[in-house]
Amino acid sequence: MDLAEVIYKITDQLPKSEIYGLSSQMQRAAVSIPSNIAEGAKRGHKLEYIQFLSVANGSAVELETQLLLAKRLYSDRIIEFEKAIILTDEILKMLFSLLNYLKGNKL
Repeated sequence: MDLAEVIYKITDQLPKSEIYGLSSQMQRAAVSIPSNIAEGAKRGHKLEYIQFLSVANGSAVELETQLLLAKRLYSDRIIEFEKAIILTDEILKMLFSLLNYLKGNKL
């Protein structure tokens, strides 16, 4: 949820020409992460939870790519991309650990 909030603040600072492009993609990916985690947790079956966590992981990787692209394209603007990149990286690590735990993989 914190990451989604940061993403909305970042996308608000991007050029208005990105409203239907990068901004929209970033917002959807950011909202998808906690949404899929929550939905998977409420499904009640381990395999479904793993599937939804995998989707959340995919959204996090997608968001990471979009953040890196936005940072490259709009480096002339004062936008705190680093905070979002760090949060995304933390979420990816947590999802990786949780997925491995649920799958019974030893780290």
